[in-house]
Amino acid sequence: MYTQKKDMLVGMHKDELIQLHTLMAQMKSCLEEKGFTNEFSEYESLAISPVHVHRSKAEHKLAIFVLGNSLASVMSKDEFSGFGRTSERMKELATRMHHSIMQENF
Repeated sequence: MYTQKKDMLVGMHKDELIQLHTLMAQMKSCLEEKGFTNEFSEYESLAISPVHVHRSKAEHKLAIFVLGNSLASVMSKDEFSGFGRTSERMKELATRMHHSIMQENF
């Protein structure tokens, strides 16, 4: 029987997560070139870049969820109207991942 996983990135390897993180960072750069410069402060405050391969898999997941939230939020403000729910889901997943990382560190 198939069961849906709550974390859509569970089965991904770290290198796959970093590749996804890289693609999303490229989207961020494109949006910043178009004038969306202040929308990514939460992501930037994490100080987790796709080039930081020494960071943990969980930290890259957190960065992906936070960046995904920001990307979806920017797109929902533009002509892309269906991204509002995606933004909220990414925010929820980022919060969960942040709590998970905090539990690992204590």
